[in-house]
Amino acid sequence: MTIWQQFTEEAPTLADSVTARLTAHKHHVLATLRADGSPRVSGTEVEIFDGHLVLGSMPGARKVRDLHRDPRYSLHSNPGHHTMEGGDAKISGRARELTGDEKRKILDSYPENPGDDAQIFELGVEEVVLTTVSEDQLHVDLWRPGTGVTRRSR
Repeated sequence: MTIWQQFTEEAPTLADSVTARLTAHKHHVLATLRADGSPRVSGTEVEIFDGHLVLGSMPGARKVRDLHRDPRYSLHSNPGHHTMEGGDAKISGRARELTGDEKRKILDSYPENPGDDAQIFELGVEEVVLTTVSEDQLHVDLWRPGTGVTRRSR
């Protein structure tokens, strides 16, 4: 599993821009797969903790059940208020639930502990896309592990 730290090491400029999008707003949109294969979108919060992108959830939430059944996810950053300033970030990969000491370390880092029954997932990073607009062009920056960043403009 590729962790957030690898992304930041391989693509530091893109990682800074995507991190800015994730920290600009608290709530984002997570897409998971339902049992029948159809998509489910859920509001969620994510944190970058010690080189890992993590997601917390109330126990037994539908998104948790989806991730247990099929760990694939996509995360779309909150686009903000009617502007593309800073870009539009999307991350996809596979989630892994954290337990034991890994979970405890993250729970203990929160200013307000969400409770021991919270479910915490590390979001593995398989693809990151940042879409930006400058003057008269749309730019799509794409990163995948080991391939660097590619840009397409139109």
